[in-house]
Amino acid sequence: MRTNSHPGAPQQLPDGGTYSVPQEERSLSHKRIPKRKAAIAAGSVVALGAAAILLPNANASQDGSSGDAAAAPKTLKAGDASDLASQLSGLLGEAFGGSYYDSDSQQLVVNVVPGDNNNVIVQAKAAGAKVREVENSWSELQDGASTLKSEATIAGTSWSIDPRTNKLLVTADSTVTGAKWDRLESTVQSLGSGMATIKKSAGTFKPFVSGGDAIFAGGSRCSLGFNVTAGDGSPAFLTAGHCTLGGNEWSDTQGGQPIATVDQSTFPGDGDFALVKYDDPATEAPSEVNTGNQTVQITEAAEATVGQEVFRMGSTTGLSDGQVLGLDATVNYPEGTVTGLIQTNVCAEPGDSGGSLFTQDGLAIGLTSGGSGDCTVGGETFFQPVTTALEAVGATLGAGGGAGAGGGAGAGEEAGAGEQAGAGEEAGAGEQAGGEEAGAGQEAGAGEQAGEEAGAGAGQGQGQGQGQGQGQGQGVEDNSGLTESR
Repeated sequence: MRTNSHPGAPQQLPDGGTYSVPQEERSLSHKRIPKRKAAIAAGSVVALGAAAILLPNANASQDGSSGDAAAAPKTLKAGDASDLASQLSGLLGEAFGGSYYDSDSQQLVVNVVPGDNNNVIVQAKAAGAKVREVENSWSELQDGASTLKSEATIAGTSWSIDPRTNKLLVTADSTVTGAKWDRLESTVQSLGSGMATIKKSAGTFKPFVSGGDAIFAGGSRCSLGFNVTAGDGSPAFLTAGHCTLGGNEWSDTQGGQPIATVDQSTFPGDGDFALVKYDDPATEAPSEVNTGNQTVQITEAAEATVGQEVFRMGSTTGLSDGQVLGLDATVNYPEGTVTGLIQTNVCAEPGDSGGSLFTQDGLAIGLTSGGSGDCTVGGETFFQPVTTALEAVGATLGAGGGAGAGGGAGAGEEAGAGEQAGAGEEAGAGEQAGGEEAGAGQEAGAGEQAGEEAGAGAGQGQGQGQGQGQGQGQGVEDNSGLTESR
């Protein structure tokens, strides 16, 4: 895990606050795009000159192993593996013990609890999965998670199902000590041997809140995740639910005219997500993640698979990558318990909440929720599954209104036009945030990228994109896929 940072982004202080580099030290140049065309590009943030996205063109191929081709595990892309995993979970029923993606061999590994019916194993192998016999079924692991919820819901703890170990991964942050730790440990032991592992985290679990640039509500800021079409056909976007604690009206500049209004929000509880509708029904909201140098077209939402390589965009830390570690995670934040999350080792910091978790081939996976640690020492991070959020709010991924997938800000003539390329002052709200916003960390503010998103990458080839990347480092273009700066 690595990260990018830049002079314009708020930086985390030892006491948990943030500071921003003064306005005169920054080199971003902002132009204003008319409101009807200034859609915030999905998941876009401060342009990352250090983050080059080069989508692979090659499709997965067979691994060439000898033997019966019908029974040999197939070589799959992560998205295809996720689809196969969903199918097999229903096929195997109670024998299903979870699954994960082996990125080295590019194979789906499916856990199966052995029983009298050997046919399920044959079927799983015939479908192209690599079968592994395990002790715990998925339903048994879920029952264990339910026990933890009823007996050990303690602020500063989390648990998720890790199919690679076929156990529950239980984590306690630095605040869980004394009687709290004893209670957690005894609950884990009560589950029986081979059911769960427990570890300590040096950090503290919290939503990633901050003050600074991006989309604003009151004194807080957050990151936009993905543009969507609401159930009534209007353009909207998804972000973290805890972001909306800062207010219902959102603008793309500090103290600016509101451009979007919260429609639905969940936090804490069964997720951390919100649907925010653009006030202008003609807003063009492209379905893409903008990294500054290039955009990734987002084609569909997909379920996460353990072992899958994922990328996160955030306006504090830029582009970071890592792997999915666990599913169906429960996190006990100080503000309350949130369930149904994805656990990863992708770093994040205050100012990254609400931002996009996606794959290099354009699959929308999650929205940044919170975690512990930072992008220097690492830590645990949790994401709201996009599929669950879409279903809950009744939205579909992609542009609404008159927007085409690539027709709005950040694409076509809007993207390339020198005078409009950067999505203007509106997009670069970070500049305006300055010191007074740094550290304004209401629960809501967690993520900071959206305002810049409008055009952070819209002018990729223009000076705007270059200027935004100056503080980020040099881009790495190796034609190998998503990369980030060293």
